[in-house]
Formats: sequence, C-alpha cells, structure tokens
Amino acid sequence: MAALEEAVAGLVRRVEVLEAEAEIRRVQARYMFLCDTPCPEFGIDGDDERIDLIMELYTEDAVWEGVGEYYDGQFGRAEGTAAIRAHFQRFWGEKKDPELLLNAHYLTSEQIHVDGDEATGQWIHMQPWLFSDGKALLRSSRLNNAFRRVGDTWRITRTRTENVFIAPLPEGWASDYPSASVLMKP
Repeated sequence: MAALEEAVAGLVRRVEVLEAEAEIRRVQARYMFLCDTPCPEFGIDGDDERIDLIMELYTEDAVWEGVGEYYDGQFGRAEGTAAIRAHFQRFWGEKKDPELLLNAHYLTSEQIHVDGDEATGQWIHMQPWLFSDGKALLRSSRLNNAFRRVGDTWRITRTRTENVFIAPLPEGWASDYPSASVLMKP
C-alpha cells in the first residue's frame, strides 16, 4: 500500500508541475499578446486599458528591468506596480513621431523551472517593428522572468530582458498590415 501511495503522490507532484508550466506559459504569452501593436485583444479602447490588463499579470512587488549594455540605459529598472505602470505609460502614453504601427512578439527556446509556488522562465523573443515613416527593425531579446503562485493564479514577479540584437529591415519590408486587429472580435 505504501508503494501505491508513494506512486500516486509522485504523479500528483508531476501533474502539479505540468499544470504550473502550462499556466506560466499562458501568463507569458498573454503579456506578449497584450504588448503587440495593434493590440489584438478585442474591445480595448486605449492604451490605459491595455496597461490595466498587463498589470493584472504582475504581483505588487514585481520588478521590470532591461539589463546589459544596450537595455540598461534604454529601459532601466522599475520596482513595484506603480513604477512598472509608469514604464508602460511612457511607452504607450507618450505618442512618438514616427508612430509605431506594428510590432509582434514571437517567443522561442522556452525553459520553465517550477519549484513549489515559485518558478523561473527563459525565452528568446523576436519582434519586428514597423514605423509610420516606413522604417522597420527586428529586435531580439533574451527574457529571464520569475513567477509566483498567488492563490490559484500564477503572476509575474520579475521581467528581465537583455538585448540580443537589433537589425534594420529594408523599407517596404511589410507591405500589408492592419491598422487595428479584429481577430478576437466575437
């Protein structure tokens, strides 16, 4: 009987890890989805609402930081939800010329490590950017993020990003792209 109980307990632990990995994957993908331009979440009326949805993914004590020789000066470090919110408000709230028309986040090389109610995840991310003046670039970053289970929900406790490269793309690189997303429209 003890062997059966031990086997069941082992299976329960493995299922809990698999469920945690799946939820962390969904949280990270949701974050990237909400950061895309145009925002594909149907019914978002503006960037303040987008930021509210992003902030729901973070714990109160979370940290968002750019590290390394390129991102240290560009992004810096934001500690706590008020500072992280301000970071996103600077990005979307201060309209720039040229305007960002399109960016999309692609995640790859995933590694998720669960340890009870804490976890870390590493990804490489690619992101094409297209601006209103016709210029375009491709960014790649490494992500080293941390997560914590809060009740039944996994939340981000740390977003840490480091530049891999930034490459200019030729003019006209993307010829057809939407000004708004309708994918998620009911």
